[in-house]
Amino acid sequence: MAAGGVGGAAGRKWPRATDGSNMAATAASPALKRLDLRDPAALFETHGAEEIRGLERQVRAEIEHKKEELRQMVGERYRDLIEAADTIGQMRRCAEGLVDAVRATDQYCARLRRAGSAASRPPRRPQPQPSQEKFYSMAAQIKLLLEVPEKIWSAMEASQYLHATQLYLLCCHLHSLLQLDSASSLYSPILSRFPILIRQLAAASHFRSAILHESKMLLKGQAVSDQAVADALCSIMLLEESSPRQALTDFLLARKTAIQKLLNQPYHGAGIKAQICSLVELLATTLNQAYALFYTLPEGLLPDPSLPCGLLFSTLETITGQHPTGKGIGVLQEEMKLCSWFKHLPASIVEFQPALRTLAHPISQQYLKDTLQKWIHMCNEDIKNGVTNLLMYVKSMKGLAGIRDAMWELLANKSTSHSWDVVCRRLLEKPLLFWEDLMQQLFLDRLQTQTKEGFDSISTSSKELLVSALQELGSSTSNAAANKHVHFEQNMSLFLWSESANDLPSDAAWVNVANRGHCAGSGLSMKAQAVSPCVQNFCSALDSKLKVKLDDLLTYLPSGDTSLSKDVTPMQAKNCAFDRYADTGTVQEMLRTHSVACIKHITDCIRAELQSIEEVVQGQQDALDSGNLHMVLFMARLCQSLAELCPHLKQCILGKSGSSEKPARDSRALKKQGKGKAQEVLPMQAQWQEVKELLLRQSVMGYRVWSSAVVKVLAHGFAQSLLLDDAGSILATATSWDELEIQEEAESGSSIMSKIRLPIQPSWYVQSFLFSLCQEINRVGGHALPKVTLQEMLKSCMVQVVAAYEKLSEEKQMKKEGAFPMTQNRALQLLYDLRYLNIVLTTRGEEVKSGRGKQDSRIEKVTDDLEALIDPFDLDVFTPHLNSNLNRLVQRTSVLFGLVTGTENQFTPRSSTFNSQEPHNILPLASSQIRFGLLPLSMTSTRKARSTRSIESKAQVGPPALSRADDAVHPGSLFRQLVSEEDDSSTPSLFKLGWLSGMTK
Repeated sequence: MAAGGVGGAAGRKWPRATDGSNMAATAASPALKRLDLRDPAALFETHGAEEIRGLERQVRAEIEHKKEELRQMVGERYRDLIEAADTIGQMRRCAEGLVDAVRATDQYCARLRRAGSAASRPPRRPQPQPSQEKFYSMAAQIKLLLEVPEKIWSAMEASQYLHATQLYLLCCHLHSLLQLDSASSLYSPILSRFPILIRQLAAASHFRSAILHESKMLLKGQAVSDQAVADALCSIMLLEESSPRQALTDFLLARKTAIQKLLNQPYHGAGIKAQICSLVELLATTLNQAYALFYTLPEGLLPDPSLPCGLLFSTLETITGQHPTGKGIGVLQEEMKLCSWFKHLPASIVEFQPALRTLAHPISQQYLKDTLQKWIHMCNEDIKNGVTNLLMYVKSMKGLAGIRDAMWELLANKSTSHSWDVVCRRLLEKPLLFWEDLMQQLFLDRLQTQTKEGFDSISTSSKELLVSALQELGSSTSNAAANKHVHFEQNMSLFLWSESANDLPSDAAWVNVANRGHCAGSGLSMKAQAVSPCVQNFCSALDSKLKVKLDDLLTYLPSGDTSLSKDVTPMQAKNCAFDRYADTGTVQEMLRTHSVACIKHITDCIRAELQSIEEVVQGQQDALDSGNLHMVLFMARLCQSLAELCPHLKQCILGKSGSSEKPARDSRALKKQGKGKAQEVLPMQAQWQEVKELLLRQSVMGYRVWSSAVVKVLAHGFAQSLLLDDAGSILATATSWDELEIQEEAESGSSIMSKIRLPIQPSWYVQSFLFSLCQEINRVGGHALPKVTLQEMLKSCMVQVVAAYEKLSEEKQMKKEGAFPMTQNRALQLLYDLRYLNIVLTTRGEEVKSGRGKQDSRIEKVTDDLEALIDPFDLDVFTPHLNSNLNRLVQRTSVLFGLVTGTENQFTPRSSTFNSQEPHNILPLASSQIRFGLLPLSMTSTRKARSTRSIESKAQVGPPALSRADDAVHPGSLFRQLVSEEDDSSTPSLFKLGWLSGMTK
């Protein structure tokens, strides 16, 4: 109380500082912490007098605040100390009272003992010996009953479930001996005298379910020894009193549950490989353990020490036999022999052995085989669904190949051992093929899905890229001018005659063409093939996507030489787990099918775009200035170049043979071969040829849309100029005539000289028509146009020209009023124009194919109508000179009009005197053209060039759509000839004589 008083007085004296000072101290505390008060000189140097006084007040306030906190803390701790002291005193008093009570009890007991010894006792009567032995026996049983639960738990913790089962059955036997498991056990005198046994009965009731649960859980484990599984099955059979057949069913159901659990684990990328390998290992372990546990050798067959079997039955015999050879309760005996009460246990407990109600008959081989086959069939459905779900998370074929190879390595260890084959043959009478029967089709299905998704993605992205390119090309001129590539697409001649840094490879000066990579195409080679930058970008993007897909797929296929697989010996083949590459043909066919489908999807999109553009262009008169034709040309060039600029597409279809081309063969050898036995065409090569033909047909279709629009526009202008019948228009389109002196025979028989005037030039609209046509062809890169497109274009021009002349003839026959009359001179000029156009626009190849060299019937009719307007006598005189003028005109304009004139109509008089058998030093650069002169070279170079031209590059075997023989006379074939010559590294060429050999690559 004094302490409390002092504390109270102190409490009344402490609160001296006001609230304002506390607040000031609290507020000033952070500021004071930032100041270094240990150096007064520094404070006086940095602060004034008023600031120093303010700091003093803050420091004093902080000191008072700290004192207040200290007083409060000491007061609270003092109060706690007083309470603790009171509690300790109370505990001391309580302990003293307890000690006194115990001492009193001890004294009381001592008095009782003294009083009992002093009292008189009756004489002892000896008890009978059997009764005493029975009492000791019961006591020993109770002692054992109390210790058995601890032994059971120890055995379960050590995973010795069979030992735990024996102890549990022994415990049940003790219950029956002590009559603790009867209906009247609650009123048993033993329980009344030993109440602790009630708890033992409650604890023992849970042992059966716990041992069964742990034993069945052990059956589901993967890395469990055969003996541990046999012990677990014996425990289940003893506790459930089941037969070996039921044990087999429990074992297989537990393994089926383990398979389902394994397949339903969370998916984590690389963990899928471990899951599938664990699945295969679990299946193999299950079969091995089924053989080791349940299979019994037939009579007469000696056991193999390396292949133990019947382990379950031998374990049961050891546990339940009347004359035990095993443990029994050997572990308990060794521990209890040292105990003094062990000798009092009855013989039924010492010699206790568990027993089955029914005999454990061995399982027949037929029943074992049928049961295992049914189990495999049931697991097959779970494996199919589970592995399919697992493989859905494998996003690459490289991952699938890794899982397959891991399975192969796992099974290779099992397949090499003779025991695996023996186990499968004895259990199933056939080998269990994990890969072929369970996994291969699942992997192929996933491969099919991945390939389809990959190529569908490529098709979709290619379609989007195509639509984007078409929108860019179809935009306005101002927007298109900002993009140089789009500008080149609209006018190919600008691209062909422009210079860029990519025209020559960077190593053109020191690396030979033969040593250069196949895909290292230069700008000049692209220009020689009239491949625009937009087409190059599209093909490059498509080829890069195909390369990624192909590289991924090639990881699933054999990487080495396929010929190596033929050298594998039968022993090596037998030791292999399975043939990893047995489905190579299926995978390649899958790749080929989806590649062709991808290209067909792209061509279908192009066909739809071409059809829509064709409908729009048909009725337009200004089609040449619109962006629709630019889109058409882009798609035509794309289809024309896709096969060559996408080498990985070829490799996808042809396989590895597509990456390495055979050397070119001589055309004469091919012709000789064609005369003999027909060369065998592989299906993949025929399919690649179909793809090329499909692309070529689509390209020709695009060029046909362009050519028909060009022809319609130009022919419309030609027809308008032709049908103008006023004098001014006729004079405006007239050209100069040639005046000739001819010798004629007069009626008197004397010769007289006379002058005639004949046209030597076509009309201006004819020349304008041909020149405009030539401009349009050259603007789109006419040297790379397909021959069939040029032929169709010239034929269509000729049809339109004849139609215009027919319309003119019909109008002149109607004799409109005010029209300029058809004079003989005009008719002669029209006849000259028509014959010139017929010669220029009609190729000799068409005449040869049709089987006649005469003119078309429509042209003949128009020609007859025009000749009817000319005096017959004058016509006979004019015809030879007119033909001479025509021939001379065609020769002069064959180079001027370039591709329009037709390669067959270009005259080569110098080639007629050329004898290939005579030695010469002239190398003709083009076999059927005089567009370029002849270059004098040495005899060696001449022979090399001649032999080079005779080589025909053949990329694949099959019916070519357009042969090189046709391209040799194709306009612009010189450029492609230069490129093809350099692609053949085994053939000498003019362009390999020096560092300039890289100009066309």
